[in-house]
Amino acid sequence: MRQLFLAAALAAGLLAVPAHARQTDAAERARQLAAQMSKSKHAVREKKGVRVEKFKEIRSEPAVRSDPREYAGDYEADMGFRLRLTVAPGGRVEGSGTDTSFTGDRRTRGFRLRDARVEGALLTGTKVFDDGSTEKFEGVFINRTDRNSPRDPGTTAFGLGVVYESPRPREDGFSFSRLFYQKK
Repeated sequence: MRQLFLAAALAAGLLAVPAHARQTDAAERARQLAAQMSKSKHAVREKKGVRVEKFKEIRSEPAVRSDPREYAGDYEADMGFRLRLTVAPGGRVEGSGTDTSFTGDRRTRGFRLRDARVEGALLTGTKVFDDGSTEKFEGVFINRTDRNSPRDPGTTAFGLGVVYESPRPREDGFSFSRLFYQKK
């Protein structure tokens, strides 16, 4: 009977989930998103005695800061995506930015973040666009290292990696499902 009461109370939200459990979940989700922002490609092709080697590695690791206010600032991604974040000491986030829509005409849409929070390196919230439509927003603050050869030490940049639930079409016929906002 006691177990049934506890299960019902948890389902109803009457018992709070401990803070350390939420932090563990946020850390795991941050690792998952960072892994989705990583990729590696190494191909060797030989034809008529000519060897062509292609190598590209992007490694992304969650960038956890001791003070969440260090995440505040302006971020910019390719294709006209921008984001400005203000972060309070407790992890509450206020933000605004612009997205580019590629459906039909290429237009820029403004948005603000609602109910946004930073837990560890994970940023969650809801985008509220100027027209009133909404969209879930989830990203991870990462250190992203780009390497162009196996011997290349690479270049590292700090920013926010965002993985979309469904691919976004571009005007050139391709689509994208992740975006890296580099801190300016």
